[in-house]
Amino acid sequence: QVQLVETGGGLVQSGDSLRLSCAVSGRTASSYFMAWFRQAPGKERDFVAALSGSGGSTSTAESVKGRFIISRDNAKNILYLQMNSLKPEDTAVYYCAAGRIFLSRTPSRYDNWGQGTQVTVSS
Repeated sequence: QVQLVETGGGLVQSGDSLRLSCAVSGRTASSYFMAWFRQAPGKERDFVAALSGSGGSTSTAESVKGRFIISRDNAKNILYLQMNSLKPEDTAVYYCAAGRIFLSRTPSRYDNWGQGTQVTVSS
């Protein structure tokens, strides 16, 4: 089991950038596939991006492709989500997750979740 803590959310304007961080503790970060999901009020938790243990393989949702970049620093045990060209529709609570399934886009395939960090994008 691992513990995940997201930070970096905030209030921004359309077109701004944010970098979310997820600190990983417990087991070595490289032992897990990592991912970011997001959930707006009253909506399903949606896949954003996933990353392999080594950081060599990624999967990104079409809605954020070209704008968001997922990466990890295994030496520091930190997962990142660089968000560029933010839009109001990106407003949601963002969660990091860790699991054992290769680049899964399904929330149920992840065993460990952070508490979430709020991202709000104004027009």
